[in-house]
Amino acid sequence: QVQLVESGGGLVQAGGSLRLSCAASGRSFSTYKMGWFRQAPGKEREFVAGISKSGSRMFYTDSVSGRFTISRDNAESTVYLQLNSLKPEDTAVYHCAADTSPGWNTVSREIHEYDYWGQGTRVTVSS
Repeated sequence: QVQLVESGGGLVQAGGSLRLSCAASGRSFSTYKMGWFRQAPGKEREFVAGISKSGSRMFYTDSVSGRFTISRDNAESTVYLQLNSLKPEDTAVYHCAADTSPGWNTVSREIHEYDYWGQGTRVTVSS
């Protein structure tokens, strides 16, 4: 069983920045592909960013590419999401997720590929 705990959300003005963190339990963090998803009010959960087990490959949804950066620290069992140039449409609850499937240098992008989820941290961007 993997437990994921997000932190770092909050209220920020448009154009501002936040850094989200997701701490994972257990000793196998380096064997998980990690991802960030978000769910805005009244909308479905959507993929934001993913990172491979090695941390060498990342993938972003188009709407955040160039503004958000995903990274991981396997020694600290933590994955991060740096959010820059925030827009009101980025307002959502952000969830991290872990995919335990094989594949050292691949990135998972689909909800069904992920096995474990955190409870989420809320990001609110005011205009």
